[in-house]
Amino acid sequence: MLATTDIDIRTALHHKKLRSYREAPDTLVVDELGLSHAKVRIDIAVINGCVHGYEIKSSLDTLDRLPSQLALYRQCLGKLTLVCAPRHVDRVAKMAPAWAGIIEATKGQRGAISFATVRRGRSNPDIDPVQLAHLLWRAEAASLLSRFDASPRLLRQSRTQLYACLAQFMTIDQLTASIREFMRARPEWRDLSVHA
Repeated sequence: MLATTDIDIRTALHHKKLRSYREAPDTLVVDELGLSHAKVRIDIAVINGCVHGYEIKSSLDTLDRLPSQLALYRQCLGKLTLVCAPRHVDRVAKMAPAWAGIIEATKGQRGAISFATVRRGRSNPDIDPVQLAHLLWRAEAASLLSRFDASPRLLRQSRTQLYACLAQFMTIDQLTASIREFMRARPEWRDLSVHA
């Protein structure tokens, strides 16, 4: 079996699995999205009705960072799919939460990557709305809160306090829709061009 790299899997994932999302007008596809103010990054995020993260583990990668990554993914992501080389599948299945999907990525003799679903993913039952709100910039969080007639004093609070307030006022679905709205409107944002 041929070794895979991150770029092999990422390129094939964009072309074979994520093409329909990239072409959808109400969906944003972002490479290397920082979560919880960049404490960790998810390799690819698809943002539409939820924030669906795709984490790639190629045959050249180790799983050393995966436990700490999973701890934050559990808090921030509505769905998670781990896309991994065959050598990682068994360990990933033991480490990942039961709701996370697993896709095996194999490189054929001609260099093409093929994907096989090992475990179908489900929605994350434990998403933390405060952590989800961390995907907003501070000014965006304040703008959202102003829609709820928040006082000027509240709008001057730290971003952490703004996120906590948003979690009280908004559902996960409402927060996700707002995150998508603000991300699409961000000027000169490094990942904006990722959306086709």
